[in-house]
Amino acid sequence: MKFSEMTYTRPNTEEVKSKLTALTEKLKAAASYDEARGVFLEMEENQKVVMSMAELAMIRHSIDTRDEFYDAESTFWDSFSPEIQEYMQRWTMTLLESPFRPDFEKEFGDLMFVNAEIGLKAFSPEIIPDMQKENELTNEYAKLIASAQIPFEDGVYTLSQLTPFKTDSSDERRLAAWKAEGKWYKEHQDKLDEIYDKLTHLRDGMGKKLGYEGYTTLGYYRMGRNCYTKDDVELFRAAVRKYLVPVADQIIRAQAKRLGKSYPLSFADAALSFRSGNPRPAGTADDILAAGRKFYDELSPETSEFFRHMLDDKMMDVLSTEGKQAGGYCTGIPMYETPFIFANFNGTQGDVEVVTHEAGHAFEYWLNRKRIPLEYAWPSMEACEVHSMSMEFFAWPWAKYFFGDDERKFLYSHLAGSVTFIPYGTMVDHFQHIVYEKPELTPAERHAEWKRLLGIYMPWMKLDGDIPFYSDGEGWQRQTHIYQSPFYYIDYCLAQTVALEFWAMIQKDKDDAWKHYMAYTEQGGSRTFTDLLKNADLVTPFDENCLKLVCETASKWLEDFDMTGIE
Repeated sequence: MKFSEMTYTRPNTEEVKSKLTALTEKLKAAASYDEARGVFLEMEENQKVVMSMAELAMIRHSIDTRDEFYDAESTFWDSFSPEIQEYMQRWTMTLLESPFRPDFEKEFGDLMFVNAEIGLKAFSPEIIPDMQKENELTNEYAKLIASAQIPFEDGVYTLSQLTPFKTDSSDERRLAAWKAEGKWYKEHQDKLDEIYDKLTHLRDGMGKKLGYEGYTTLGYYRMGRNCYTKDDVELFRAAVRKYLVPVADQIIRAQAKRLGKSYPLSFADAALSFRSGNPRPAGTADDILAAGRKFYDELSPETSEFFRHMLDDKMMDVLSTEGKQAGGYCTGIPMYETPFIFANFNGTQGDVEVVTHEAGHAFEYWLNRKRIPLEYAWPSMEACEVHSMSMEFFAWPWAKYFFGDDERKFLYSHLAGSVTFIPYGTMVDHFQHIVYEKPELTPAERHAEWKRLLGIYMPWMKLDGDIPFYSDGEGWQRQTHIYQSPFYYIDYCLAQTVALEFWAMIQKDKDDAWKHYMAYTEQGGSRTFTDLLKNADLVTPFDENCLKLVCETASKWLEDFDMTGIE
């Protein structure tokens, strides 16, 4: 079924609540495992419908935030979703207390119970109004970002549409684009500060209502962290500062030399990898999708079937249009057993990474779309990002079809960018820990903390006054995850480390690397992140040697890369 043919119907709230209550009572009254199992499967089917309606409303609203119908539906779900959690909590408690729990664990594994216990720690009916308000605020931020209309040269652009100009090979044009973007953020500074300040205090209050020191513990529970702690993350951040920041610094110094620029680099100059310009996709959006079809057809039978479904049933919306929500994502629609990809093509190499990165997520969901319970279709967030970031590296042998003459530029900049990204992503995580440990910080003090962290994690950035939004330490406000998904960003860094493991394996034996990838991916969400890695014979990023070896391998490859003919 094509995406456009999928019918959306707003559920009757009282009927949903009544059904959840009835199923909970049936599970409580079950006299045998067969009876309890039947109720459990009935709940699975019920949740497929509810979740699918929520996803359809979310997707269609993000495609056009100006659509009045889906704007209203988005508002409905922002309010109703927290209410459902109270009923789901009762179901979860009944399941945890079931005398048939050993039988469920034997058939479906114990992870669903581990996750259920974490879920209970992240919710109480007491915080429903706070969750509803949180949804309102994050939606307000998303709408503000989507509404951007930025005058530049002879046109007016959204933030996504402006992006290609920010990597233009002309120093003057590139800097002008960065200034235009920064000017828009500066003009909306008060509103951006206000939204985040409200979110910070709201989340801090939610944590305290649940008996925690503030938001951090609650945030980890909400992220479903089931195999590592805040201490493990701090050790990872320390390893990043020890091993990766020096390597990234050398990469940027080499970049400055290629560009004929002084070190440290300005934000505008750091966006340009080569004097002749960054790698650009060869051809139109249709050409990129056609190259994607060739890649997935030739990679494996499983990927071929998957990507042809995505194309044939129009399960991707990738063009950048007015009113469209910023960024990109992949989600699943369980009723129809299909993933969906949302993106904003803008003529940069990021367009290709949508076809590899977001499709990496989608492929994992496709392989696990029939799993029971539903939650096993996806693993935890950091585990999910391994699928996507690693898929980007598996696409390297097909880079010429995506980039044409810019193939070699892409290969170098992709690996260099993967390495230099980790310090940035780790800084985002460090910043959020500071914010939620000190919720009393003023907006100005938060900006000062970001500026201080830039000196630690990205010492190659020149904090001059050319683009005040960035040099004043306010650049974090363009990172949507900080507003919408607190503590998510470290997941990208952990996953990027594992993806670099895959990259190193690919250099030795692509087919063997793919076997490890499939061994990792076919497990879906049935295991914790660390167990998924162990079962696929991969090293955990919490092992300091993992990051050390990755840095050594990538550094040598970049140093030995033949730059002949690349300006």
